[in-house]
Amino acid sequence: MGNRIQFVLNRLRERLWFKPIGMCLISVFFALMAKNSSYLDINDHVPNISLETLETLLSIISNSMLVIATFSVASMLSSYTLASNTATPRSFDLIIADDVTQNALSAFIGAFIFSIVSLIALKNNFYDKTGIFVLFIITLTTFGIVILTFVRWVDRVARLGHLGPTINKVEVATKKAFQKRLQNPTLGGIKIKTGFVEKYTVYGSEIGHIQRIEMSGLQKFAKEHDCFIEVVALPGTFVSPGYPLAHIYNMESFDGCDECIQKTFTIGRCRTFDEDPCYGLVLLSEIACRSLSPGVNDSGTAVDVIKSMIRLFVLWNKSDKKETTIEYDRIMVPEITISSMFNDSFRAISRDGAGDLSVSIWLQKAFYSLSKLECPEIQKACLEYARDSYLCSKKTLGIECDVDILSDMVKKMNDKVICD
Repeated sequence: MGNRIQFVLNRLRERLWFKPIGMCLISVFFALMAKNSSYLDINDHVPNISLETLETLLSIISNSMLVIATFSVASMLSSYTLASNTATPRSFDLIIADDVTQNALSAFIGAFIFSIVSLIALKNNFYDKTGIFVLFIITLTTFGIVILTFVRWVDRVARLGHLGPTINKVEVATKKAFQKRLQNPTLGGIKIKTGFVEKYTVYGSEIGHIQRIEMSGLQKFAKEHDCFIEVVALPGTFVSPGYPLAHIYNMESFDGCDECIQKTFTIGRCRTFDEDPCYGLVLLSEIACRSLSPGVNDSGTAVDVIKSMIRLFVLWNKSDKKETTIEYDRIMVPEITISSMFNDSFRAISRDGAGDLSVSIWLQKAFYSLSKLECPEIQKACLEYARDSYLCSKKTLGIECDVDILSDMVKKMNDKVICD
């Protein structure tokens, strides 16, 4: 249940209307809360605040906040468009969920609503002496919050949408997804077992990417029918009608089980970071490939992406992996393979960057660095991809001296790569 709520909240965070509406409700609450201060019976102890002073402050806020909110929306849309054009359109949801920007827009709109509601209440003599004093304190606090938010937001919007911060955002989101998956490599289930005889395959009924799997629902079904379930399609997989979602083993009757299993798979149009660590690798690879296109020709961005890849794979290989608690002992889930992760990360960059010497060199440096990790799977993948990248670059570079430079560097790092 907790994972489902977190999944829904993450989707709401990607909607620009969510936080502003919440802030509007909070603003109305505070504007009306000042009325309740009259029950404190402290009229004789609070200073007398003139209505003109309070009305002036509220008018300033109401007149300026709507303009600032409109300006902030225009700046945000410009930044989002820039990010989609320079990085990758798939980074849009990640950028739009930027907390600082959403908080700024929410603060501006909330302050505007607060000032309007407070002015209406003030004009209609809604507050007594204590209420006016409390409203004055709340107004000053709101004014201070708006100023601090604006200063912080200006610093953020100057960077929002540019390649550097976008790459960093994708890397941070991928890192969080990695850490989450490292804690539950099999999503709380057990590793794949063999030896089952009877098998029934449940196929998808929708078209889209699997965004999450309701493991508790699968476990409940498996317990009720005394069976085992093997998940075939992990989060991130593109499925369609006829694509296998899961296998059911040791179940007496398979009638009516398709719909129950299909309901546990949340399928949407796009991939998400929540339970799909490889999605971030795909986004980073897309950013690098776009920077290597003839119209952009920015090899430095591709190099930055390769560095991000190195950091992420080092994180994935951390040796302090703890034994995870098995919550769903009847659900078998395959782990993400290093081969698929390398394919998402380096295949496209090796192809599109084969004609750029600096990118080719940095790819070899990445494979050499990662091959030093104490993981046989990573070491095997590094040798395979280093060899493929070298052969591709050798054919594409075109200039003999560039090929010689790359060959000499590869020989010094790992002579097994060159197998002419």
